[in-house]
Amino acid sequence: MPSEKAKMLRGEDYIASDETLSGERRRARELLHELNVASPGGTPADYSDIVAELLPHAKTPAWIQPPFYCDYGSNIYLGEGVFLNFNCVILDCARIDIGAHTQLGPNVQIYAASHPLSAAARRRGLECAKPVSIGADCWIGGHVVICPGVTIGDRCVIGAGSVVIKDIPDDTLAVGNPAKPIRKLV
Repeated sequence: MPSEKAKMLRGEDYIASDETLSGERRRARELLHELNVASPGGTPADYSDIVAELLPHAKTPAWIQPPFYCDYGSNIYLGEGVFLNFNCVILDCARIDIGAHTQLGPNVQIYAASHPLSAAARRRGLECAKPVSIGADCWIGGHVVICPGVTIGDRCVIGAGSVVIKDIPDDTLAVGNPAKPIRKLV
């Protein structure tokens, strides 16, 4: 029988209160506390050890402007030169890929985590997750929400306050709630 973590990573319904998953989230919270309290206003070098443990799949240099929040950290894959501004939230119950040199504005929220539509399933503690992918050289404006299962192509710009519920092709400016492609950028 597969573990709850294996089910989570495969996109199947899983029990988030599982002991292993709870322990991994607890460790992430400890590291997030260190990052968010110990390094306000610092440079990436000031907190590189914390980031390396929290985000083992982050290429350097990555600039994370605290405070930053995530579920696990181990499911976040950052390309070289990624910038995460203040109050970024990444619910990484599935893999989250952010391409090289992509910049996220303040208060960006990326959700791989989701819940079943059935109230009975939610009452049983079931959750689910779908991976999110953001290409290289993107600019994600402040207060953008990116929903589970979304892919944003390379060199995209997502306007501030947008809610991305569908895939966005390469080289596209998308804005609104829900975000809609407005024009090609090349």
